[in-house]
Amino acid sequence: MFYNNPLLVQLKQKLHNKATRVEGIIKSTEKGFGFLEVDSAVSYFIPPYQMKRVMNGDRIIAKVKLEKNREIVEPEKLIEPFLKKFIGCFQKKHNKFFIIPDYPYLKTPIICSYSKKIVPSFEDGDWVIAELVQHKLRGESCFRAEIIDFVSKKNNAFLPWIVTLKRHNLEINEPLMNDSDIAFDYSLTRKDLTSLDFFTIDNSSTKDIDDAVYIKKTKKNNFLVMVAIADPTAYILEGSKLDKIAFKRSFTNYLPGFNIPMLPRKLAEDTCSLHPYLKKPVLVCEMQVDSNGNILKKSIMFFLGWIKSKAKLEYESVSNWLEKIDGWAPQNHLIMKQLLWLKELCSTRIQWRKKNALIFKDRSEFRFYFSEDKKIQKIVLEKRRIAHRIIEEVMILANICAATILSQKIGYGIFNTHKGFDKKSTEQVLGILKKINIHFSEQEINSFDGFCRTKRMLDSCSNDYVENRIRRFHTFSEIKNVPLPHFALGLREYATWTSPIRKYGDMINHRLLKSIFLKKIVKKPSDKIISLMSNRKRRYKTAERDIIEWLYFLFFYSNYDNDTIYSMEIVNLTRSGIRGKLTENGAPVFSPISFLNISKYDVICNKEEGIMYYRGKEIYRVSNFLKVRISEFNETTRSILVKPVLEKR
Repeated sequence: MFYNNPLLVQLKQKLHNKATRVEGIIKSTEKGFGFLEVDSAVSYFIPPYQMKRVMNGDRIIAKVKLEKNREIVEPEKLIEPFLKKFIGCFQKKHNKFFIIPDYPYLKTPIICSYSKKIVPSFEDGDWVIAELVQHKLRGESCFRAEIIDFVSKKNNAFLPWIVTLKRHNLEINEPLMNDSDIAFDYSLTRKDLTSLDFFTIDNSSTKDIDDAVYIKKTKKNNFLVMVAIADPTAYILEGSKLDKIAFKRSFTNYLPGFNIPMLPRKLAEDTCSLHPYLKKPVLVCEMQVDSNGNILKKSIMFFLGWIKSKAKLEYESVSNWLEKIDGWAPQNHLIMKQLLWLKELCSTRIQWRKKNALIFKDRSEFRFYFSEDKKIQKIVLEKRRIAHRIIEEVMILANICAATILSQKIGYGIFNTHKGFDKKSTEQVLGILKKINIHFSEQEINSFDGFCRTKRMLDSCSNDYVENRIRRFHTFSEIKNVPLPHFALGLREYATWTSPIRKYGDMINHRLLKSIFLKKIVKKPSDKIISLMSNRKRRYKTAERDIIEWLYFLFFYSNYDNDTIYSMEIVNLTRSGIRGKLTENGAPVFSPISFLNISKYDVICNKEEGIMYYRGKEIYRVSNFLKVRISEFNETTRSILVKPVLEKR
């Protein structure tokens, strides 16, 4: 009698309209249930049977309701699916095809079909690209995807690189070119510097050699430095096919054991590269630096030249010789003399920057060594040595000179900038500093000079915990088309131009610097160019992080040793556990709360302090070191799980 009763329908509609609805993003867990995160402070529980209708990362609207005296949400409407076009692993079961997405918490096989555009010749374990074509929250009976492209066979030695780059929609091959795509500009006058003893210092494996240096002392005991940089814009016209390719890629993508060049390898590693004993076109910066480390601004000159590098030196060999370790020695006595002058200049400039700018602390770099079939043989800590610092200081000098000229002469270019502290976090920064008896006003801390003073005072304290807390409130560095300060470097303006083979922004600055001394007009780089380059940089960094984490997982998974004890630096603390980094090899690891031999119900994790408390007592803090053993591997998230080694009492 109630079927299609208008009054009942009206009542149901009123109740439906009255129910509270919220919008948020789905967060899955490994235990089947999930949460709808409305914002950073509000989330709602989603029971397992409701989670089967959604995927981790989906943006949805849900109805809030009570179930067993607990507030939960019931997914109602899909706003935006997390999965659209995605990469995954192909499976075949009982003559049906499935794809497992390559995302943590999205490992349930999705039934799939083939696009008519591709030939169905996949095997179990191969990797493919698919599009989600059905979603349960749209009223369909199941999730369904359509395979639209092939990525890689399961046994491909380059699988981690290819899969990750494809997932981030990044190139996996060098750009192609024809000889007709380049045309050297012979009309420009170049200064012949081929008689001077320029030389390069790089890694032994480097093929795309950007920079060569020459140094001598003047009668006034100043350092006269020439930095000669490879000149790809002599071959690539603005707006040409190759220029558009370089702009799209924006950077050479350097990854462990693999790199994808911005320019065709023939250009990057042959035509433009400053190989020894070959005459090469360059853009040159000449400057003088006095004995106190000051750049004599009136001495700065940029011009076109020809050089012939007299030697390709290696960082390790040069460092050994300068540190008086037996072995290699320069054969050319003029280069020998230059190396000693460069060491002196480096020391002078470091002291100048400590006083007048800022110095980054040396950070450990870890290098992966691979066999021919891309198996990881070892991971080695490589510390920066004197030869690295020499080249770094010379390049910083050259970039300061470029920024000065671009700023003074035309007022635009590609500038590296940094705003210092996030102004929204000023109170937290001041509070942390106050605890160690460093006092600044809000205005001071957000000024360029105030930021620099803060950094110098923190450096003198050598407090890793405080530095870690403070660093969280730094803004990210940005690319801009006008000169602005770089707070983190302690420089009023900074513009790179010394890596044009690897960075499109440096190619732009080459064209602008040339326009100044050739008296031509090159328009200001647009905001669109800045935005696209910045976006590319972010994507490269994310892909690099993902690949490195995958490689660490593969290395330890195949070299598992439960007996080895490692030192782990605590990087982050959450209620779910401890994230850290192994100091011996840089591996990112995780120690779940269940591994810590404590009750999770008595744990309080203070994110602001970076401290974990147990029953009111501090037990861990960020920057502490723990002794740990590798315990398990989570293949779903490619995580290495470690367990603290309990001290004997």
